[in-house]
This record gives sequence, structure tokens and C-alpha cells, in this order.
Amino acid sequence: MRLGLAALLVLTALRLALAARLPLVPDEAYYFLWSTHLQPGYFDHPPMVALWIRAGTALFGPSPLGVRLLGPLSTLAGSLLLWDAAERLFPGRRAGLTAAACLNATLLFGAGAVLMTPDTPLLFFWSAGIWAMARLISSGKPGWWLAAGLAAGLALLSKYTGLLFILAVFGWVLAGRRERRWLRTPWPWAAAVLAVLVFAPDIAWNAANGWVSYLKQGGREAGFQPGRALGFVASLLGSQFFLFTPVIAVLAVRGVWGLRHDDTPGSRLLLWLTLLPGAVLLEHVLSQRVEGNWVAVLYPSACIAIGTLPAALLARWRKPAVVLGFGITGLVYVQALAAPLPIPPRMDTAALQMAGWPQFGAQLAALHPDFIVADDYATAAALAYYAPPGLRVVGFEPRWSYFDWQPASLYGEAGIMITHRPHAPCEQIGTLTRERDGKPVQTYRLCKYIALLPGTWLPRP
Repeated sequence: MRLGLAALLVLTALRLALAARLPLVPDEAYYFLWSTHLQPGYFDHPPMVALWIRAGTALFGPSPLGVRLLGPLSTLAGSLLLWDAAERLFPGRRAGLTAAACLNATLLFGAGAVLMTPDTPLLFFWSAGIWAMARLISSGKPGWWLAAGLAAGLALLSKYTGLLFILAVFGWVLAGRRERRWLRTPWPWAAAVLAVLVFAPDIAWNAANGWVSYLKQGGREAGFQPGRALGFVASLLGSQFFLFTPVIAVLAVRGVWGLRHDDTPGSRLLLWLTLLPGAVLLEHVLSQRVEGNWVAVLYPSACIAIGTLPAALLARWRKPAVVLGFGITGLVYVQALAAPLPIPPRMDTAALQMAGWPQFGAQLAALHPDFIVADDYATAAALAYYAPPGLRVVGFEPRWSYFDWQPASLYGEAGIMITHRPHAPCEQIGTLTRERDGKPVQTYRLCKYIALLPGTWLPRP
């Protein structure tokens, strides 16, 4: 155990160093803007990611490390909670070490540990919820219901996907003859009330703003597309094979499949926490493309399931799985940091997200526009974070009206709009290219823009 703990500490130090060194991606810059004006809710997601960024920047300023500080630290804490949960659910099987090692070796978890998105606090509180339920199962003490309710409410306050944790736990209670006895006590109901109370600020904000966030997320649902469903499913499975990393992906499927033969409360809980969110994602993937990070909530329970596999199988495959996983993740880290692989920047995800923003902002500032506007929120946020102080960035998209920032009264004034869309209709006046080491990453069209609607000045660091 000491060696495993030492490895987690070293890994956390490495992730903190990477978090400090790597530039912010546009979505992180967007969430940083949230943190400059805390609200009970936001257009896209609940407020937890903004609270975490605000805590980090209070210590280290608006730097990449400040924005991401709680990412590596919460990953460490979540790994320890999951380790303990696995040991309590499956005592004597060393499931905790296996679960923590496999989870940290996945590319999705490894990359997410050095970035700050709503998935970062979601995964921590989801893991904390599993830990609280493991304590409940192993001890039988009803007070752990309240800890689970608190974790569930905080997960829901991180991302609306947290609702699936609550549904999975109640599915586990309803489906188990021994577990249904809890429904005759006040404890699970008190836990549900606590979760709702924790989440209540977001409900109140949405009620005051036309339920905009719920409508946006609910609006992702589309009709069944039989002609494209197979492609969506193949894309999702392929991405997860890579994000889990290959051997861990196979072991996870094998572990979850094996739980069906184990009629213990812990095994049934893991099945509910894996299969219910999985079923929801399957329903989505039949009608639209599912992003790889949406599957993140399956990872903690799936990695605990790996720890329940037969000892002989783990003795053969655990080390290759973890070594390959960390190898792939390490290669991604190195490519993001130094780009040693000869991947063209236009095809390199890290370059597309991170490279060249300060220089691009300086090029724009040299044009001395009255203001600039981007036709997508991510580019606007990246420019607001990275551009020189004199460059004024304005948001005209409806989402910006849900922030209590300084209004921009620019009716009739001319500025520059930036777009990376080659066919967007506009009066083009030039182009600028974002570069990495002199090589083009992405070319943007510069268009004349006449302000005809109220706008919002985007805050600067």
C-alpha cells in the first residue's frame, strides 16, 4: 500500500507540473470567465467548475496552475476514496489497489487530471458517492446515507450527469430484496432531500432565467437516426477503446460482465452504477454522436470491477494493462508539452486546442480594432484570456447575456469578427493564422462586423 500511495503522490506532482506548464484550452478559458463572476448557475452547466477555479486562482492567480489546481488534487483524493471503497466492498481481494491503478492509467482520467472541466469535480464527487455507499454496505450504519446524499448533490452541482448516480442508487435499492428494507427508514429519503437542497441554487437560477440550462442540455436529444446509428456506436466504442486504453478496456468489460454472477450488495451496486448510465448513453448514441468524456462516470465502477477478476487473470494482465495505459497517457503528455512526434499541427489535438493563442491575440491587437468578436464561444473565451490587455473582446451570442458583466453599447460601431468557418457569410477583410513553432495550426477569416445588438464585454484576467 505504501508503494501505491507513493506512486499516486509522484503522479500528482507530475500532473501539477503539467497543469502549470500547459496552456489553457478554450473551454478552460471559458470556465475561467465564469469564475470571475460567481453565479448559482450558468448557461451550459451548474456552477461547481467555476467555484473550483475560483478557489485555485485565489491561491495562484489567473494562471494555468491556478485554474487547474484542484484537478490533480481532487484526482488524488478521488483515487484514495475509490481505493478504500473497493477494499470495503470486496475485502481480502486487493481490489482497491487494482481499481486505483487502472483508473489512473486510463487516458481519459489521466488527461482529465490536468485539465479543468465540469467532469473534473463530477468524477471526484461521483467517486466520493461510491465510497459513501461502500461504507454504508460494509458497516450497515445508516448515517452514511447522508454522506452519499451530500456527494450526489455535489456531483449534480458539478454536471447534470450526476442525476444518474441518484437514479442508479435508487435502482439498486428497489431491485434488491435486502436493500428495499432501507425504504422503510427515513435515511434514503433524507439523503435525497439533502441532495436536492445542495442542488437547489442551480434550480433557483434556472427558474429565474427561463430554465435555459436545462433546455440546452435537454435539447441535445434528437430523433432516432437508423442510417447513422451504427456509425455513432462504432465511433463511441472506438473512442472508449482508446480512452480506457486497450487492455484496461477489455479487463473492464470482463470485470463488469463477471459481476452478474456475484449476488452481493457491492456487485449489484457496481452493476447499477455502470449499466444504468451506460443504457442512457446507448439511447443517446442511437440518435447523435456521444462525446468520449460523457462516458467518464462509468470509469470508477468499471475499474473497481476489474479488481474483482480472478487473481490468476489479474496476475497475468494487471501489470501490462497499467504499463500500457500509463505509456499511452505519458506519450500524450509529452506530445502536448513538446510535440516530438511529427504530427502536422492541423491534425494534432493538443496543438489545435492549446498552441499559439498569445501570439494570435497579439497579431489581432496590432490591427488596432475598436473591438473584436468571435462567432463561437470557445474562440472568444480564448482571446479574452490570452489577448493583450488593450484588445477589447465582445460577446454578442445570446449565452453571454446570462452573465452579469459590463454591457457593451456599440450599436452601429464597426469591429472585427473572427471565424474559423470557411463558408460563414461575412464581409471578409483578411485572414490570420494561429501557429505553433512557425507551422500553421488554424487559419481564421477576419470579417467586418457592425454591431446591431446589445453586447457584453468579456472580462480579462
